Amino acid sequence: MEDELEAMRAHFPLSFGKTSNVSPPTESIHSATRRADAGASSDSKSNSGFPSLSNSWIQSVRRPKRNRNSSGGAKSEDDVSVGPPPPPTQEDEGVMVGPPRDGNDSDDDDMIGPPPPPRTADVDSDEDDVDDEEEENRYKMPLSNEIQLKGHTKIVSCLAVDNAGARVLSGSYDYTVRMYDFQGMNSRLQSFRQIEPSEGHQVRSLSWSPTSGQFLCVTGSAQAKIYDRDGLSLGEFMKGDMYIRDLKNTKGHICGLTFGEWHPKNKQTILTSSEDGSLRIWDVNNFLSQTQVIKPKLARPGRIPVTTCAWDREGKRIAGGIGDGSIQIWSLKPGWGSRPDVYVGKAHTDDITSVKFSSDGRILLSRSFDGSLKVWDLRQMKEALKAFDGLPNYYPQTNVAFSPDEQIILTGTSVEKDSTIGGLLCFYDRTKLEIVQKVGISPTCSVVQCAWHPRLNQIFATSGDKSQGGTHILYDPTQSERGACVCVARAPRKKSVDDYQPEPVIHNPHALPLFRDAPSRKRQREKTLKDPLKAHKPELPMTGPGHGGRVGTTGSGLLTQYLLKQGGMIKETWMEEDPREAILKYADVAVKDPKFIAPAYSQTQPETIFAKSDDEEEAGDAKK
Repeated sequence: MEDELEAMRAHFPLSFGKTSNVSPPTESIHSATRRADAGASSDSKSNSGFPSLSNSWIQSVRRPKRNRNSSGGAKSEDDVSVGPPPPPTQEDEGVMVGPPRDGNDSDDDDMIGPPPPPRTADVDSDEDDVDDEEEENRYKMPLSNEIQLKGHTKIVSCLAVDNAGARVLSGSYDYTVRMYDFQGMNSRLQSFRQIEPSEGHQVRSLSWSPTSGQFLCVTGSAQAKIYDRDGLSLGEFMKGDMYIRDLKNTKGHICGLTFGEWHPKNKQTILTSSEDGSLRIWDVNNFLSQTQVIKPKLARPGRIPVTTCAWDREGKRIAGGIGDGSIQIWSLKPGWGSRPDVYVGKAHTDDITSVKFSSDGRILLSRSFDGSLKVWDLRQMKEALKAFDGLPNYYPQTNVAFSPDEQIILTGTSVEKDSTIGGLLCFYDRTKLEIVQKVGISPTCSVVQCAWHPRLNQIFATSGDKSQGGTHILYDPTQSERGACVCVARAPRKKSVDDYQPEPVIHNPHALPLFRDAPSRKRQREKTLKDPLKAHKPELPMTGPGHGGRVGTTGSGLLTQYLLKQGGMIKETWMEEDPREAILKYADVAVKDPKFIAPAYSQTQPETIFAKSDDEEEAGDAKK
């Protein structure tokens, strides 16, 4: 019997009856996220739901191509020849090629060998693209593919990526912070946690600790918060007394925060700036008071907000951008105070949105509302090395960043009103101080924050407007590592039969008070007002005519009175009666049976004479 079974199994393949989990090739996965300017089709959307930008719009914002001579024979110095190179002529080189010429040869023959193939317009355009790609690849910028982390309903104003490149934080004007984990995220690119640090306040800054175990969250409120790696709140810093004039005597900020950053070396120290015109250094182990208060130097007394701040690489210097357009730098040394070591007045003509130190401590970058990016030499701060203009900026969180090797400077631009140019990510050469490339991120949304992670070799850019927001991640499968490359290749788990859960049918859910929902305060208040005893409602006054010696009984709700009234047994005749006759009908009874005080005055009171009625007087007058 066993031999027959073995012979029968031999007719079937080994994979018979088994479900094969064949994963799609890596090339097809990354081709779905390829950018339009990297060779993808501009008319279609990727299968994974990522929007592909218009190819014509992206090409319009790229670096302009070099001018070329359109003639067929003439070439510029940068042109690359197609086909075998023409041999040098005698006139050009002065060297004889080949056997000596005969006397019959004419002196006008300059061409030796086959003529070069004619140049066409297609060849010229191909060479232009090749040269542009070589120019871009010289900086090894990962720009070929793009994904977007969605979820926010307004513009994403801040971004933070931990040192290992495993988790991404994004804060938005919709008052929430979303947390993304590359290792646990699939191609749907959904966040695993959403928190609201301060109700009704925009999220303005996020910063990881040096160990990436905690992160700092700065909102529009006066109190910064500390969260652990999983998004659980660890504490909130103290708010100062707004009625104290001297800011050094308050225990915390008294106005909304503008920026915050963790110390690059010390995991116990953070720095915050505020609209109250001060910078404060905090210890995360003491939420009740700051350790140092820094008041910037001002041209005239008053309170001018500190719009941004930054540590240097070693954490020994602090830079602050002031609302009056000045840049001030403090060195942390024994006995240091609020007096800045470096003061640059009117560095910008408008509020400064970001400052950034280079790792070697020689260069300082600044970004402002005036639409400029300036490069400063820290050894000579009287004048900027270079100012890049034409960079519109309408968001106070727009930052500037370095590439991992700090040879490239990158920043984002805002969308201007009635402009056809969308949000761009601009790259500049630090050494040559010239623009390298402009990358289109979104045709309708502004680019606020950007970062180039050194370990992942991926570029992050936040964008959005009043109705949407997201974080764009640019990467190259051949140059980038982990991060977006991992989550894009991970397909979402398919639903199985075990995942099915029938919805329970609930019969009479309010049968017992135990299962009833607690009523809201508004409903309880309305119910209490309807109850006269609980609401202490005063009794209404008696209204209407009375009956049977009681006032207002005609409107009573007694059943017997209602039946007697409806049956005609109780007649309301007071409207037909004469008041005089109604009173005089009791006159005889009052004389015969006096009550109350009438018997005491019966002997002394005169005889009561009632006036005659009008009818009797008229009758007497008629007789006369």
